[in-house]
Amino acid sequence: MAVEKGLRADARRNRDLIVAAAQELFLEQGVDVPLEDVARRAGVGVGTLYRRFPDRDALLRAVGVESLRRLADLAETAWREEPDAWHALCRFLRGSVALRLGVLPAKLEPHLHQRLRAGPDLHEIRQRVIAGVLRMIERARADGALRADVGIGDIALLMTLNVYTPPGMHDEQAMQRVVELVLDGLRADRASPLPGAPLNEDDLRRYTAVRLPPTDDTRHEGAGTAASVPEWQGETECS
Repeated sequence: MAVEKGLRADARRNRDLIVAAAQELFLEQGVDVPLEDVARRAGVGVGTLYRRFPDRDALLRAVGVESLRRLADLAETAWREEPDAWHALCRFLRGSVALRLGVLPAKLEPHLHQRLRAGPDLHEIRQRVIAGVLRMIERARADGALRADVGIGDIALLMTLNVYTPPGMHDEQAMQRVVELVLDGLRADRASPLPGAPLNEDDLRRYTAVRLPPTDDTRHEGAGTAASVPEWQGETECS
């Protein structure tokens, strides 16, 4: 787990424990879980938690950053260790689903989710993920393994796949079966026509634009909709 520079070893350890515990509890119970429960799960005092994370938003952002870092590492490791781009992409998508990447955003109130995504600290790590996924897609398509009518936006949607399982059903096994069905549908040699056009990079940029709620200034200026900031753009554009 990547951490802030300049922290003592014990402080780094406590921070890592808090972020890991927060991710578990946010996924299990939602983002409104008492922070005292997070501290208890991490095995630290409440004061230690608040010294590192003064409010819930700060902790949510840390969980988001750590999730993206894990995703970027997953993409780079898959590319380095797998024999070809297709196997790397399959490994990456299996890992993405295992991380339950799509669950946490679904639990966030929309404006809070947009606010957390708009910070400049997420820009660099997000670009690592995008570059890694694009490289796998382009090479797998060129090799004839990935169907030609799939774009990066389609893969991005699959990365957030989450499956509801009723009580008593084996969650992990059910998810694994669904993922393998999805991967089978991505193969070039088993492709049936898809409706519509593939979601390309421009589509993904448009759909993932950070839409900030209107401020008092924009209301006075007669703005009728929330400001939209492309999430993939540089730090000067608040992404």
